[in-house]
Amino acid sequence: MTDTTPTAEAFLARLPLFRELPGEQRQQIASRTQLLRVARGEMLFHSGDAPAGTYIVCDGRIKLFLVSPAGAEKVIEIIDRGQSFGEAVMFLDVPHVVTAQALADCLLLLVPKETIFEYIADDPGFARRMLAGLSRRLHQLVADVEAYSTRSGTERLIGYLLHDCGADAAEAPPATAVEIELPVAKGVIASRLNLTQEHLSRILHDLAAAGLIEVHGRRIRILDLRRLRDHAG
Repeated sequence: MTDTTPTAEAFLARLPLFRELPGEQRQQIASRTQLLRVARGEMLFHSGDAPAGTYIVCDGRIKLFLVSPAGAEKVIEIIDRGQSFGEAVMFLDVPHVVTAQALADCLLLLVPKETIFEYIADDPGFARRMLAGLSRRLHQLVADVEAYSTRSGTERLIGYLLHDCGADAAEAPPATAVEIELPVAKGVIASRLNLTQEHLSRILHDLAAAGLIEVHGRRIRILDLRRLRDHAG
């Protein structure tokens, strides 16, 4: 670490899973973590690799994806700063079922599984927080499956755009405009929303033709939040 890089303990103190632990316990965990720097495009682990523990994104963004026998890539989840991943296979003690790749230069913490297991055994509150995190992820995955099954591609993309801009379209005054920059490439977003890249491009074109958005590369200007929400039905 450089002098300007926060310590592992400082990173852990920001996260819900570790925030409520006494400082001494956080320091003990921090002393056993590994600080990893992963360059953009680099693979952190591959499907079939043995789990090493829980990863925490301190900076950057990680893509979790599957590759079909035909070579097609399906993005399962995009892990942003402050989020963790790898817990499920760690508990099951089975190989990773997804591959993890850095979408940007990343700074990660790896908390070894032995450390996690020790604190779960010693602290019921820690175990509950770990279960809560897994439950939130399961809830999101179920919501994703429901969206793929019941919502059109246009509805999925509009939901993504509204969520990404962080605005409450229902509360926005009429004609409220907002500009966002897509955090990842459109092909990654298409895979995450279970769309082909061509389908995603057609939806963006149709929304622009309807006067709802303007597209400038990865910058999307939403011309009216409420109209865009209403367009999704």
